[in-house]
Amino acid sequence: MMNLPEHNKVLLLAKSLSGLTFEEISKKLDKPEVWTAALFYGQAICQDKETAENLFKVLNSNNNNNDFLEEYNNNYILNNLPKLTKEKFINSLQGIGSEGSLGVKGMVDRDKGMEMPPKDPVLYRLYEVLLVYGYSYKAIIAEKFGDGIMSAIDFRTSVERKKDPKGDRVVITMDGKFLSYSSTEAWKG
Repeated sequence: MMNLPEHNKVLLLAKSLSGLTFEEISKKLDKPEVWTAALFYGQAICQDKETAENLFKVLNSNNNNNDFLEEYNNNYILNNLPKLTKEKFINSLQGIGSEGSLGVKGMVDRDKGMEMPPKDPVLYRLYEVLLVYGYSYKAIIAEKFGDGIMSAIDFRTSVERKKDPKGDRVVITMDGKFLSYSSTEAWKG
């Protein structure tokens, strides 16, 4: 598994204690489901304090009045380590002072050292899709848009379940802005 910062381990514990799904949490936050899951795995940050505080409330509201920070501090960290506070947790969600921010406010460390090719079957199949269809995607993008790439920055994605008589289907949508490469004219100083 990934080497997660402490606040992400706490998030996953809180999610487990709450019994909520990523979909339920995302609806309560009014945020996209995949972005919400990315937050839990340290691949996104809250852009504002309000979202971080709302997430704290959402996760605590479903824990049968048990504070997940108390659970974490009492049962999951060594006695000699400092306790995690609400303030530190909320700041970490915003990329402030967290291990995952590498000391830079708002910075996210999205590379968690995933082994390539991935060993996890789900991740390997996504990797395999690129191996099998990557050049086809690239060629069709070039035909329809020209020489460029699909942005992973100006990007939206979702995962849906589609009923099918032969077995339910996984539908992953990737929606990225097209970015054309600069012309040679742009290279002239």
